[in-house]
Amino acid sequence: MEWAVFISVLSAISVISGLVITWQKMFRKFRIQVETESSEKARAEENLQANLNYIRMGIDEVRLEQKDQGRRFDSLSERVTRVEESAKQAHKRIDRLDGGRTV
Repeated sequence: MEWAVFISVLSAISVISGLVITWQKMFRKFRIQVETESSEKARAEENLQANLNYIRMGIDEVRLEQKDQGRRFDSLSERVTRVEESAKQAHKRIDRLDGGRTV
C-alpha cells in the first residue's frame, strides 16, 4: 500500500509541476509577444511621427513659396499697370504728332 500512495503522490507532484512549467512557458511567450508587439507599435508610431513632420515641413515650404509667388504677382501687376499707363500716354503723344492723320 505504501508504494501505491508514493506513486500517487509522485504522479500528483509530476502533474502539478508539469502544469506550473507549462504555465510559466506560456506566460513567458505571452510576455515576449507583448514586448515584440509594443516595440513594433512604437517603431510604427515613430515612423508615422517622422512622416507627419516631413509632411509639415513640406506644407510650410509650399506656404512660403505661395507667399513669395503672391508677392511676385503683385509686383508684376503693378509693373503691368505702369506699362499700360505709359503705353496710353505714348499713344496720346503719337496721336498728337500724327495730327489725326489716318493711314
